[in-house]
Amino acid sequence: MENLLKEYSVITEIPVAWGEMDALNHVNNAVYFRYFETARIAHFNKVELMEEMAMTKVGPVLGETQCRYKLPVTYPDTLLIGSKVTDIQSDRFTMQYEIVSKKLGKITTIGSATIVMFDFKTNQKAELSERLTLAIKALDKELA
Repeated sequence: MENLLKEYSVITEIPVAWGEMDALNHVNNAVYFRYFETARIAHFNKVELMEEMAMTKVGPVLGETQCRYKLPVTYPDTLLIGSKVTDIQSDRFTMQYEIVSKKLGKITTIGSATIVMFDFKTNQKAELSERLTLAIKALDKELA
């Protein structure tokens, strides 16, 4: 199954919780954004983005996100969420996600997000640091 995510630089494993299902007995559509968030934070940890934010007070805010549902997910299951950066600009970067169900052995969900760098001291957009840009490019080699 990880073969389905071979182009992704970070893979996050998440068990489906019973309480994530809705009245139609599949994972509620809103829950997928939490799955993406968990994968995004795992990606941020790989490039030490949160450590940098603690020092500089410049960090990520979600500018836009979207999700395409391909197959329903039900409990019990374990999901593998692939994440990668597909575009990087001076003040933002775009991430792509794919979710694979271990039970189904298929991609169930595709998503993306635009992350904008924000200076929490001045409440304005900010530039990605050179260190962060290089770390992202080292992790997501397609960008280099």
